[in-house]
Amino acid sequence: MTDAIYKPIPRPADYAQEGATARLNLGLRPLLLIGLLGALAGVFLLSLAAGSVSIPFDQVLTVLAGGEAERTAWTNIVLKFRLPKATTAALAGAALGVSGLMMQTFFRNPLAGPFVLGISSGASLGVALVVLSAGTVGGALLAGFGLTGDLLLAAAAAVGAGVTMFLVLLVAGRVRSSMTLLILGLMMGYLVSSLVSLLLYFAIPERIQAYISWTFGSFGGITWEQLPILAGAVIVGLIVALLLSKSLNALLLGEDYARSLGMNVDHTRAAIVCATALLAGVVTAFCGPIGFVGIAVPHLCRSLLNTSDHRVLVPGTILMGATVALIAALIAEVPGHTLILPLNAVTALIGAPVVIAVILRRRNLQSAFGS
Repeated sequence: MTDAIYKPIPRPADYAQEGATARLNLGLRPLLLIGLLGALAGVFLLSLAAGSVSIPFDQVLTVLAGGEAERTAWTNIVLKFRLPKATTAALAGAALGVSGLMMQTFFRNPLAGPFVLGISSGASLGVALVVLSAGTVGGALLAGFGLTGDLLLAAAAAVGAGVTMFLVLLVAGRVRSSMTLLILGLMMGYLVSSLVSLLLYFAIPERIQAYISWTFGSFGGITWEQLPILAGAVIVGLIVALLLSKSLNALLLGEDYARSLGMNVDHTRAAIVCATALLAGVVTAFCGPIGFVGIAVPHLCRSLLNTSDHRVLVPGTILMGATVALIAALIAEVPGHTLILPLNAVTALIGAPVVIAVILRRRNLQSAFGS
């Protein structure tokens, strides 16, 4: 089915590169992954120190080590607000990056992603159905739901994302053009969004305002009680992605090639759909529909690591996605000011240039879209 879509993503480095250059890249990649890990740690600490109230790094480290900061307010800010927010951002960025990577490989399309193909919209519909039927009013969208409600929200978002991706798969089997698939994915997203709009039309103003605020995206609305649900779902999805690394490498060269290696393509396809729906759905449920991270991060990671081998790309994308999400959250905070920017506006400023660069790098724009 996916053989007919388009194959712009390079083949795995193990098959595509030979000689001294390949050996040099192979030696550099572990160092680059370590560098990404160091960058993630540095940005994570910076996100705990910077904000409307600046906190010295040594005081942040003291709080993380279990001690008390010089000012009680600093301890409360780090533990109650910034630490859960930074952890949420790291988890969400890793989840969205890996879900985008799997979709780009599965569809063999460089512009595939949860937001572009309507997967995030499907998750939003699941959330809207739960929220508006539950009658939550005022405050944060998830406030007052309790543990059972949080689990229900995550499940509804994952189901909504999974159903939407299943519909995209059905469409993918009937079209040969990458451009057509992207347009149909966008139209599916608009269709789902129209259903959400109808639900909101009959809702009371408080629910409408809460839902609209949620659509801007935010990593700051997650409490310590909700964080284990988000973390558990993301970790499961990331483990599945890591286990699928070799299968994703085979799919780069087409389903026929994968079958020739003895791979059960149907089982692999189901695993990819479930993992993608889980990762994109649960992040959308708790953080809102975050755009551009899923499509931009895999390309940034490929460019940095100079490979399409998923045994390297998946862990690299986890680190890169977490780092990019933390940077976006930090920019949205506008350190030193009480102003908070919409998160989706910041991710668009980061991700849109990457998407434009991906398109412009193609020598033939028409062939780049598989037309």
